[in-house]
Amino acid sequence: MELKDFKAKAVRERLNIGKEFGKIFTFIDFANVNKWFERDTQDWSDRPLAVDQVLDIDIDKLQSFTDLFSDRVRLYYGQDPVNEGSVKFTGALRIVFDSKNVVTKDLQKIKHYLAPKEEGIEYEKTDREGKKFVEIRKCNFDVEIAVDAFKMMKHYDTFCIFSGDADFVYLHNFLRKHGKKIIIIKGGHITSKLRKTADLVINAQQIKKDIARIKKTKT
Repeated sequence: MELKDFKAKAVRERLNIGKEFGKIFTFIDFANVNKWFERDTQDWSDRPLAVDQVLDIDIDKLQSFTDLFSDRVRLYYGQDPVNEGSVKFTGALRIVFDSKNVVTKDLQKIKHYLAPKEEGIEYEKTDREGKKFVEIRKCNFDVEIAVDAFKMMKHYDTFCIFSGDADFVYLHNFLRKHGKKIIIIKGGHITSKLRKTADLVINAQQIKKDIARIKKTKT
């Protein structure tokens, strides 16, 4: 048995991904995944993080991990076209996951005007009329994921989604009616309706060591 096959067998056994799931296509909503461990105070070995350390998603580890049980992986990422770091990160994603498997679009910036009791928070701005607001960055890929899942439906047995978004209930039920199995890999709490659509639910804490890295915070 080759090393990759050995690792794949170990991961499948640890996460209960049996042979009954057949061919698996994995869809990663990266904006969701990227926030999974941002409030964690311990690493994957339950060791406390230093005050200048945080957990971050390692895209190389994420790709290697999903490749162990997936026949194909697609990743969705909202890019800020005026942010050099965001553009460079998109380039890195395309190298790691292959350009044909990375779907991007520009972030939308929505103004949220602040009530007097909210003023003074970080990143607030002021418009021409003197009203204070913050920009909420949003980029929803629910439609893109649903369309791709439908278009590829004949090529997989199991739809695996890296997201706990309740909006996927309708898609999951549609796929189940067409004989597909569902794996949800989620960060925090998910609704009971979403949980009922899945054949297997995997908590992000179970795969922390597989996809996370320790990163120094900026001074």
